[in-house]
Amino acid sequence: MLIMFGILKYVAITCLFFLWLQLIPAQVANPDMVFVRGGKFKMGSIYGGSDEKPVHGVVLDDFYIGRFEVSQREWRLIMEGDTSKCYFEGCDSCPVERVSWFNVQEYIGKLNEKTGMNYRLPTEAEWEFAARGGLLSKGFRYSGSNADTNVAWRVGNSDSKTHPAGRKKPNELGIYDMTGNVFEWCADWYSPTWYQVSPIKNPAGPEEGVFRIIRGGSWFYDRAGLLTTDREKANPSFRYGYVGFRLVRPAVDKNQPFVIHEKNARDSAEAKKKAFYKKFIGH
Repeated sequence: MLIMFGILKYVAITCLFFLWLQLIPAQVANPDMVFVRGGKFKMGSIYGGSDEKPVHGVVLDDFYIGRFEVSQREWRLIMEGDTSKCYFEGCDSCPVERVSWFNVQEYIGKLNEKTGMNYRLPTEAEWEFAARGGLLSKGFRYSGSNADTNVAWRVGNSDSKTHPAGRKKPNELGIYDMTGNVFEWCADWYSPTWYQVSPIKNPAGPEEGVFRIIRGGSWFYDRAGLLTTDREKANPSFRYGYVGFRLVRPAVDKNQPFVIHEKNARDSAEAKKKAFYKKFIGH
């Protein structure tokens, strides 16, 4: 009888532990981020549309940017109450889409609350600098190559859908899918004449507008938006099936990326398990 009671106690405590493990905040891991050393670059293009001119100098501080676009799984972990479905539901590692600019702001607010970090959307200037490869740029037309099919899911190779992150080549900084897969929301309002008046240091876009900037092209388009300098706009209230986002945060310390990798997460869970057993059953 005592043996049976001991077994039942052990099973009950084990079940409670795994339930507790599912509820702890540490389950929400900080995204995998790439350090981007700031510096000077020429933003815009003499070959692009009128809103890409004039080419002008920009100086940016250091920052971190997501190695990948925010995934469907990452979105669900934070936005449990969001009942709107992606067009390509069921692909955890695919970029989330059908999220408006305002939905993204809600996501970022909740993520920052859970992680204690200061994530945000990239400014248009930060996005372009990172897409070009930052200070390691080789001057490619697309983010990581002069051949778009090496780095982009677009009409012609996307099979009319999004794809899991990281299946194409990364750019010079090790960032994936900044060309193709889904357009990405930026923080800035759109203005076709912004480059004529943009400040040099850390430009953050106009103070007001109607549309927000999206960058990078998508599975739904052939060439539109694919070049690292291409500027596109979208209604911030709309949920588009070809627009997602990636995150940025300030570079407080480039030696502390605050990333919880899979192995570290497993080790952390194992340590919590041992501590739990030691407290409640003594071994």
